[in-house]
Amino acid sequence: MHMPAVGRALTFFLFLTVVISLAGGLHYFIWARLVRDLELPPALHRTLTTLVVLLFLSVPLSFWLSQQFPLERMRPLMLLAFGWMGLLFLTVVLLGLGELVRAAWSLRHALASELGPPDPERRLALARILGASVAVLAGGLGAVATHQGLTRLFVKEVRVPLARLSRGLSGFTIAQLTDVHVGPTIHKAFIEEVVARTNALEPDLIAITGDLVDGSVEQLREHVAPLAKLRAKHGVYFVTGNHEYYSGAEDWCAELERLGIRVLRNERVAIGGEDGFDLAGIDDYNADRFGRGHGADLPRALDGRDVERELVLLAHQPRAAFEAQKLGVGLQLSGHTHGGQIWPWNLFVRLQQPVVSGLSRFGETLVYVSNGTGYWGPPMRLGAPAEITRVVLESSKPA
Repeated sequence: MHMPAVGRALTFFLFLTVVISLAGGLHYFIWARLVRDLELPPALHRTLTTLVVLLFLSVPLSFWLSQQFPLERMRPLMLLAFGWMGLLFLTVVLLGLGELVRAAWSLRHALASELGPPDPERRLALARILGASVAVLAGGLGAVATHQGLTRLFVKEVRVPLARLSRGLSGFTIAQLTDVHVGPTIHKAFIEEVVARTNALEPDLIAITGDLVDGSVEQLREHVAPLAKLRAKHGVYFVTGNHEYYSGAEDWCAELERLGIRVLRNERVAIGGEDGFDLAGIDDYNADRFGRGHGADLPRALDGRDVERELVLLAHQPRAAFEAQKLGVGLQLSGHTHGGQIWPWNLFVRLQQPVVSGLSRFGETLVYVSNGTGYWGPPMRLGAPAEITRVVLESSKPA
C-alpha cells in the first residue's frame, strides 16, 4: 500500500506553513534588532531591509524549487538557502543573549535611581555595539560550522561491555550509520565516500538506524544506489526513522531490500549461531501516526526469544530506551538527535530525548546515540561532529 498523494501534499503544505510562519517571525526579529534599532543612514537602512526580505523569501522559494527541478541542478542554491537558515539560527541565538544584556542594563537603571533615566545616545551606542558583535560572531561561527558540516566525517570507536555476550564473540564490530539525510544537498558522491570508509573498517555487521533519505525513491534512487556495495560478514540492516515516513516508507523499505539491505520492522534475527546474540529492529517511535501497520512494537520483535542470549536493538529514536530497559535489551543503537547538530540546539533536543549523544546507561541497558553521518537542513555542524560509528562489543561474561 502507498501513502495517498493528497496526504503527502497536505503534510508538505502544513510543514511549509509552519516553516514560513516561523521564518517570518525570526526574520522580523533580526531586522528589528540589526536594522531598525540601529538608526542607520537611510540608504543603508533600505538596502539591509531589502536584503532581509529577500533572505526570508529564499526559504519558501527554495522549498518550491526543490520540488520542481532535478536535485543535481538545485544543490548550489539549496546549500545557500539552507546555509542561511543555519546562520539565521546562530544569529537569533546570539541576539537572544544580547537581549539579556539589554535587560540587565535596563534593570540596572531601574534599580539605581541615582543613575537617572537611560540616556538615548547610550542606548543607541549599546544597540550598535551589540548588533556589530552579533553580526561578526554569527558570521564566524557560521563559517566554522559550515566547514565542519561539509568536510568533517569522523570514524568514532565505542567499546560496549555486554554481560550476556559469549566470550567467543568479544570484539564483534558493528558499523553504525544514521541520519544520512540523502536529499536536497547530500547526493551520490557523499554516499560513495561513506560506503568506502565503512567497508574499510571491515565490520562484522552494518546497522543503518533511520533517516537515510529526504525524498522519494524516484528522486533519490540513483543517489542511494552505492549502498548496495556495503559489505559485512553478518549482513547490513536498516530500521526506519521519522523522515522515511515523510518520503514514502513502504517504497523505501522495498528499495533497500532490492539493494540487499535487510529491513527490520519489529523483527529480530539471530547473529553468530548458537553462541551469538539477537539483533532486533523496530519502526520509528512515531510511525504509528502513519497507520497501515506501521509503529514501534518491541514486544512483538522479542516474542519467544531466549532471554539468556544477548540482545542488541536498532531503534531510531533514543526514547525507545525506556521500553528497552524493561524488556531486557543489552544495547540500543539510535540516532535522530544529530547530537544537536548546531550548538546550542542540543539543549532543546534534551527536552524531548533522554540521550542527545554518546553512551548512557538505563538500568541494565546501554544506549548509544550517534551524532549522525550526514546533516539535516543547514550544511552545518557546531559542537557535534558527524560520525561513522565503529561499535565494538566486548564480553563481560565471567570466564
